[in-house]
Amino acid sequence: MALPTQESGAFLGTTMTGAVNGVSIDNRRRIYNFGERIAELAPQESPFYVYLSKVAKKPTDDPVFKFMEQRHQWQRRYAVLVGYANTSGTWTLNVVSPYDVYGREIYTKGSNMVKSGASKNCDLLPQYFLAGQQITVKATDGTMCNFTVISTAAAACVSSTPASNYFGASTAATVTTLTCTAYNGPTADLYTGKAFAVPTVGGNLAAQTTVNIVGSAFLEGSGAPTSWHDELYDREGYCQIFKTAIELHSGTSESTRYRGISNEYMRQWTEKLKEHKMDLEQAHLFQTGGVISAADGANHPLGKRYTWGILPYTELYGKVYNFSYGSSNQDSFMDAMQDYFAPESGNSGRKLVLASRKIINWFNRLGSAGFIANTAPSSAYNLDIEKLTGKFGHKIMSVNTIFGELNFVQEPLLRNGYEDYAVCVDLDNVALRPLAGNGKSRDTFIKTNIQDNDVDGRQDLITTETGLEISLPETHAILKFS
Repeated sequence: MALPTQESGAFLGTTMTGAVNGVSIDNRRRIYNFGERIAELAPQESPFYVYLSKVAKKPTDDPVFKFMEQRHQWQRRYAVLVGYANTSGTWTLNVVSPYDVYGREIYTKGSNMVKSGASKNCDLLPQYFLAGQQITVKATDGTMCNFTVISTAAAACVSSTPASNYFGASTAATVTTLTCTAYNGPTADLYTGKAFAVPTVGGNLAAQTTVNIVGSAFLEGSGAPTSWHDELYDREGYCQIFKTAIELHSGTSESTRYRGISNEYMRQWTEKLKEHKMDLEQAHLFQTGGVISAADGANHPLGKRYTWGILPYTELYGKVYNFSYGSSNQDSFMDAMQDYFAPESGNSGRKLVLASRKIINWFNRLGSAGFIANTAPSSAYNLDIEKLTGKFGHKIMSVNTIFGELNFVQEPLLRNGYEDYAVCVDLDNVALRPLAGNGKSRDTFIKTNIQDNDVDGRQDLITTETGLEISLPETHAILKFS
């Protein structure tokens, strides 16, 4: 995108006396649509907005837009064992889902079995276990114990529970109970005396024991089994109204030739476009989403809308990995990637990573030609780092692991308090949602000459109404360094 020149004051190849499609830019009350082009203005300053504009734009016709999330079935093929009993060869296994409705893994290895937040218990009941299914559980001695499910019983949903709710035998009301036998039938019990690791109430889970569904088996000529259904989750996003005014310039000012850049109005016009674009970048990075009632609620009952930013949304609902500049290395990074790129989370395998200069510098030292690789033992098969030039003008540091690929781009706004953050974005699960309906678009546009008719001068206004849609937050992540 061409910027104004010092002598002509041109912007986008148009001077103050020139024409766009045969119409002068000075035309009274003219509206210009810059929705497709504002991202091209200094793209290195706003990489996230550029990528959203170029590869993830999806207009909406409602400023409070709804969208649906569908999660991978892999998240519905196993559960966590929280209690068991064996009576005369009939096994009772109590299980809970390892994920909440946002796809967050809420039971972790080596920590208390605690349900985070106050979401409803029915969100945790694994209702995908059915009679006739074959399941497998690993005993403490390493034996894989295989069972046939005879029946299941799910507890009734309660409205909410405290944030610290530890599961075990005393809280069976919150679990799904599986009644099972060994594969070879109820007359013989292959697993008498076997033990399974389960947490005690308030205790520590040394090794998470999972109950995995491995298939189903039915008699010849038998009828259809019972079934279950997986819900799509309803989510909500918001279009925020962004406005940037170009200050009023008198007719005298417009006709005055200034030192440095002769046309002061066009110079400020360009700077205000950049300012508007950076407001969009800031909001899509840092804004907390929601609707706040306006002071004049009678006239504006919907209030003021704020779009979500990728960083706070991911920190709330996505994955967060903590590293240390001093002690973390390839091994700790690969451990995090092993978890992050787990296919059951619905990951695409490629991420855009918006990172501070400080973090990019740290990763640069992990490369094959970096200081660490030349002074300490490392495996070239674990981490491959190379420098690339992106198609939108950005310098990219591509970090390839056996689990997935991370494409690091320098985000200049991750500085000061955010200099220790990097945000991994799955571009398949984000979208820029500019408001457009009834033949009108609220993507970035400019209204010229908004001043009163009797004013000897000119003022313009830049406006955008758009929001960020973030789905499947577990496919995004925060890399946080200390």
